[in-house]
Amino acid sequence: MSCKSCATGGCGTQRGASDGQKTATAGCGSGGCGTGGCNKLNSFDWLSDIAMPGLKKYDVVEVKFKGGRKEYYRNVHQLDLTTGDYVVAEMQSGFHIGAVSLQGELVRLQVKKRGVKITDDTKVIHRIATPKDMERHEQAILRDLPALYRSREIIRELKLNMKLSDVEFQSDNTKATFYYSSEERVDFRELIKMLASEFKARIEMRQISLRQEAGRLGGIGSCGRELCCSTWLTDFKNIATSAARYQNLSLNPAKLSGQCGRLKCCLNYELDTYIDALRDIPTIEKPLETQKGRAFLQKTDIFRKLMWFGYSAESTWHPLPIARVLEIVELNKRGVIPESFDVLTPVGEKEPVTAAALNSDLQKLDAKYTAKPAKKKKKKFKGAEGNTPKPASNGKTH
Repeated sequence: MSCKSCATGGCGTQRGASDGQKTATAGCGSGGCGTGGCNKLNSFDWLSDIAMPGLKKYDVVEVKFKGGRKEYYRNVHQLDLTTGDYVVAEMQSGFHIGAVSLQGELVRLQVKKRGVKITDDTKVIHRIATPKDMERHEQAILRDLPALYRSREIIRELKLNMKLSDVEFQSDNTKATFYYSSEERVDFRELIKMLASEFKARIEMRQISLRQEAGRLGGIGSCGRELCCSTWLTDFKNIATSAARYQNLSLNPAKLSGQCGRLKCCLNYELDTYIDALRDIPTIEKPLETQKGRAFLQKTDIFRKLMWFGYSAESTWHPLPIARVLEIVELNKRGVIPESFDVLTPVGEKEPVTAAALNSDLQKLDAKYTAKPAKKKKKKFKGAEGNTPKPASNGKTH
């Protein structure tokens, strides 16, 4: 599972060659290529070619060991180190070989960030690893996998409820560290005795969490990239199911769980952004009331500020902006049922007709039909004798 950069030098690091040869690019040189750990907690020294004026070079170096474990050592011998060089580092008992992962001013920043105190008791780097040191180191690495299989057999024989995930032998073969995970307290006193007699080394049992176990083993996530815990993530924070609810994700354990069996760490990456966006989203405690029926909240588009509602009798969802939803909620609180989502006035709602207005209309109608028509004046005409005839009264003539 080695990466191409180990053969082509794509990591950008260099390693000094033997005398008479030019300095050759040798890839990352982390020693973990055989286990797929080339990209394990890599660091890019962007200050490597920049000299800090007026400051003495920081003599603390970051060294990376198997599994991405990093520790800080003092370069008291002022060795000329390059990122990727293998060095012999001091341990509590004996020595161990690791690769230089960072040096210079960036180490000063990392030490301050992690709260590491550098004192005179801080362990030191003895020397750059020689070919003989590297040979012993490779022999120690070859012991890891057989020891892992044999230790699992011993654990099954003792019927211990624990999962052994990795074994790391110190380069001088005087100490072996066993990484295990368990959900309950394990009494491994008998196990340590059997392992010490089996491998002829000091045994250290170190319990790790399931997330740390996934980080040591590595793998590919559902996103198609290497696991965050095996490449760059070191601080594992608590993740609750509420993170999925805030982001409107389906509460499906198969999709929300990572390879460690716990909730994915990436659920926390955008959580703060969603919480800020949700401050403008109203909480809908009951369906919206319209003349067409009761509309239930189906989906919320947090960043577009849209809320989708649907009637129980229909399969169509209607998008509503936040302002319109607030208007309808306020109308429902006052007991007003709007006609639809677009028309907020109730159906058939008109201005109220008062009794005075109704009486005035009736009076106008009465006055119209009871008024007497005006009399028309008849034209006067003269007869033959010039006398004007008088109209007969009551229709009779005398």
